[in-house]
Amino acid sequence: MQLATIFIGFVLFGFSENIKGPAIPRIQFEFMLEESQLGTLLSLNALGYLIACSFTAYLTRVWGLQKVTIAAFAAMIASGVLIFYSHSFSVFTGSYFLMYIGNGMLEIALAILGARIFVKNAGMMMNLVHGFYGLSSVVAPLAATGLMNVTVNGYALDWRGMYLAMLSLSIVPILFALFSKFPGDATKQEERVPLKLLVRDPVLWLMVLILTFGVVSELAVGGWLVNFLEKAYGWDTVRASGLLSGFFVCFAAARLLLGAATDKWGFAISLIGFSAFSAICTFGAILGGESYAFLFAASGIGIAMVYPTVMAFLAKRYPNGSDVAITFTVTLMGIGSVIGNYLIGWIIEGVKNVYKADAQIALLRGLQAGYGFIGLCAALCAITGILLFLYLRKRGEVI
Repeated sequence: MQLATIFIGFVLFGFSENIKGPAIPRIQFEFMLEESQLGTLLSLNALGYLIACSFTAYLTRVWGLQKVTIAAFAAMIASGVLIFYSHSFSVFTGSYFLMYIGNGMLEIALAILGARIFVKNAGMMMNLVHGFYGLSSVVAPLAATGLMNVTVNGYALDWRGMYLAMLSLSIVPILFALFSKFPGDATKQEERVPLKLLVRDPVLWLMVLILTFGVVSELAVGGWLVNFLEKAYGWDTVRASGLLSGFFVCFAAARLLLGAATDKWGFAISLIGFSAFSAICTFGAILGGESYAFLFAASGIGIAMVYPTVMAFLAKRYPNGSDVAITFTVTLMGIGSVIGNYLIGWIIEGVKNVYKADAQIALLRGLQAGYGFIGLCAALCAITGILLFLYLRKRGEVI
């Protein structure tokens, strides 16, 4: 029951995060949104996520993980119903925000559940369940496009019906969660490691840096790769999107197939090796030019392993405080990733201004510098991993 909850939960998490792509143009047209309004709507993702991070660990201690997990799925169902009946932009915005609150709660709850039940082969299992998130992320846009064209009794589902149908699937893991006993809910409060004790551990801060650098490098690809290929190499949208899909295929395959390697090599060594591989691929693609663009997709093999391996590491190092450690790490990572993505835009503009005499060269160098920052984040992830490994080896605590 617990395994079904976590695996199906990650599938639905991938759906809810990635069905927006095909729906956004229709939403923008129906509500006649300007680009700034659309940007504000999409920014609710990060805001809702950070707010959910701030209270989910507390609710887990007060309510128990089972109730919090059910509440997260219930919030997603409720948001689907509200989106279906929203006929003004303000109501729709509130409904969309509720969905992202549910998403944030769900990610924290599933990470804590994974930390509690994957006692053996934690690296393999964490990567495996996150691999299911990757698979559902690949399928989500296709499923959303198909559902928006479905007609039921003469009524076209369109984007509202699509959101309702997809988010209503959350009832399935709710049923599994209701008939499952979640481990750790019976642990007494005094047996848990308090946050003030955890933050004194330098290892936790190193994990924050590793996760932040890794996630910035991971998420930035989705936002910048197609833009880079179109403007730097003149690719059409179909070809550029195909390479982005290749990145996500490598990303999902790595999590599904390479998780066992993290247990065999150790989490610290794995973080160093995989993030370094991603950095090498990214810099190789930039320096090699258009003929080496395939390395952009290959970089997904390395960077995919960072997030689940960090979760497995936290579960192993802090068995009685994994919920607090995960929430603290992920919250600071969220703040850092927002800053990191802004930096990419600033770097592109700054370098363009240096070469402003030649507009085409300025654009190319700016995009190369911005994407180079993505590779730099992967390299910094590896460097921080080396610092972590040296610190742990000195104390005989290598995981």
